Amino acid sequence: MFFDPLWFLLMLPATLLAAWAQWKVHSAFEEASHIEPASGATGAEAAAVILSRSGLAGVEVQPAEGFLSDHYDPREKVLRLSPDVHDGRSLAAVGVAAHEAGHALQDATGYPLLILRNSIVPLASVGGNLSWILLMAGFFLHSFGMVLAGIVAFSLTVIFQLVNLPVEFDASRRAKKILLDLGLVRQDEAPMVRKVLSAAAMTYVAATLMALLNLLYFLIRSGILGGGHSRDES
Repeated sequence: MFFDPLWFLLMLPATLLAAWAQWKVHSAFEEASHIEPASGATGAEAAAVILSRSGLAGVEVQPAEGFLSDHYDPREKVLRLSPDVHDGRSLAAVGVAAHEAGHALQDATGYPLLILRNSIVPLASVGGNLSWILLMAGFFLHSFGMVLAGIVAFSLTVIFQLVNLPVEFDASRRAKKILLDLGLVRQDEAPMVRKVLSAAAMTYVAATLMALLNLLYFLIRSGILGGGHSRDES
């Protein structure tokens, strides 16, 4: 499987999409970071307002390190925002902060796919790391059993990505609505917020496509699809 032209051919669309998505995120965030919302709110302030008005005053908003490292921790009930978002007084900051607050809203309302995603995370993490060891060893040793075990382990990552995609889209949908409902952005500011959130959503689409195409490659090379690999047990 090393330097396999088939792998590069399959992964090319996902790689190009991922590169384009990252460029779109940086471009949209940079553009929106220069536009201050009429409300004058920072990302942290916007998140606090959303949480408070939604009855989630117990969820903390804390600063985090790194560029766009924003996330909601459902275990500690903490919303962590990167410096540019936490302290930024821009449409980019309030948009990203509202998206993360959307995850807190999902958690509070028992959004089924978020519950499923959170339950899959430990398995996907272990499976993602273990799968590559099993797959490389299996292909090297021509052991179909090890390859199959690796595919099963990697499938957990694929399932996580497939579940994660609608979770992220739903959080963005909630963010766009609640920002308008609470007057944190005006109607004329909404398109720029949508641009930022839509660009971010494409990164999740690219990650899902990459996982699916990797799985397709493993299925082809194992012989499960197309008969491209012998099924000898060792």
